[in-house]
Amino acid sequence: MIAVINYGAGNIGSVVNALAKLGYRPTVTDAVSDILKADAVFLPGVGAAADTMKSLAATGIDDAVRKLVELKRPLFAICVGLQVLLTSTEEGGDHKCLGIIPGKVRKLPVGLKIPHMGWNQVKQVNAHPIFSDIPDNTNFYFVHSYYAHPLARSVVAGVTEYGIEFCSMIIKDNLFATQFHPEKSGEPGLKMYSNFLKIVCS
Repeated sequence: MIAVINYGAGNIGSVVNALAKLGYRPTVTDAVSDILKADAVFLPGVGAAADTMKSLAATGIDDAVRKLVELKRPLFAICVGLQVLLTSTEEGGDHKCLGIIPGKVRKLPVGLKIPHMGWNQVKQVNAHPIFSDIPDNTNFYFVHSYYAHPLARSVVAGVTEYGIEFCSMIIKDNLFATQFHPEKSGEPGLKMYSNFLKIVCS
């Protein structure tokens, strides 16, 4: 079973449609039992990290996500889904996140057009099968005002330039997370989802 976590995020339908185009029939669920037994899990995200944390905590999904990573189970987190993996976010003050990836979510620099919205390149930092048949510096679709700043450079798999160079993709064991939206990025995004599922479900 491929599970898409349902906590009210606005891009759930887009993720489901992208997976359907690849021939999969994902289960949209907010049940911890489904999430923990799934072969692969997607954590979508839009909006504010603090609000997302409240929604995840209300159903115990926060602990389920921590458990998935602890057990090195396949997880793909998207946009705010990536941001909540870190220790904390400065959005709306200072709020705790899941604490899976040490680091902080910071606001994009003053003077830039915010949110950072539209197509931008992702430079591949580390060679990995997730990038199979996806050229370096491929354009993906972004919508965000904050960015993840992990303490460990080793987890950074992709970076993007927008005023500064920021982390746009994280990989750690079977945890994959993107600041961009693969489900809104056309063929390269579909290829990334396909690569992920081939890696973790083969």
